[in-house]
Amino acid sequence: MLHEGEIPVDEVVVRSLLEEQRPEWAALSLSPAGSGTDNNMYRLGDDLLVRLPRTPDKAATLRKEQTWLPRLAPRLACRIPEPVHAGTPGAAFPLAWSVYRWIDGEEPGPGAVTDWAAFGRDLAETVRSLHTVDLMGAARTGSLSGYRGGALGPCDGWVGESFDACRAIPGLDLDVAFLHQLWRDALALPDPAGRHVWLHADLKPTNLLVRDGRLHALIDFGGLQVGAPDAEHAPVWDLPAEARGAYWDAMDLDHLTWLRARAWAVAVGISGVSYYWHTYPAFVRECLARLHAILAEAGHD
Repeated sequence: MLHEGEIPVDEVVVRSLLEEQRPEWAALSLSPAGSGTDNNMYRLGDDLLVRLPRTPDKAATLRKEQTWLPRLAPRLACRIPEPVHAGTPGAAFPLAWSVYRWIDGEEPGPGAVTDWAAFGRDLAETVRSLHTVDLMGAARTGSLSGYRGGALGPCDGWVGESFDACRAIPGLDLDVAFLHQLWRDALALPDPAGRHVWLHADLKPTNLLVRDGRLHALIDFGGLQVGAPDAEHAPVWDLPAEARGAYWDAMDLDHLTWLRARAWAVAVGISGVSYYWHTYPAFVRECLARLHAILAEAGHD
């Protein structure tokens, strides 16, 4: 369990939901397909994926995907999840859940990507295509108004608490003071002033799929929102420097946007370390790798 109030789920629960709501799928093979910070996932047969939110507040993100992903898919440069069933609460599970088409692919890594500069350009093209999609009447309200589409300042409270929590972790090999200074410096920058765009809002490597060495799909649109694009660029510090440089060049980002993006990368990384330190070591390793990449780029690692 990662969160307070988390709803336990296993294959018995999933099978029960299928028997209630999609009996034609109930006899298909079922196996765990990974767990993220927000959802548990199961592969269903060869062609389907079941996602179940960990907590009640995450269920709304699935409904958001059901609404917007079919509208975005035809307009994007790569594949995204295709919802095929909007699950409702059942006797075995009290929240909304969802079924999608399965997308084959691997996470980007040394075995999957051979040309990181090309990968960075692929990612830039895909992000640019998302950011140029018409808003289709959507606005930065409700479930489409996540913090990563806004300004840095309103997040200073919880980010500061995360820095304090990291300072209290015994033996943490991380220059927390320097990272905190990067965050403070970014708070003094002008807020983004450009137009609002569609944002995936969590383009870390575990949400990217590769086929034949090239970017093939974006997955997990739970953070989908409308807002300023600065935080969208933050996960490039999860990638090798060659990909990051190619992405920056292809996106033609100005220096202030890059500094704000780096601050978002620091904020999300430091909060991930503090929140998941005792519960999700794999995610903590991802966050630490990002933070060390930022420090190395700045000559402080």
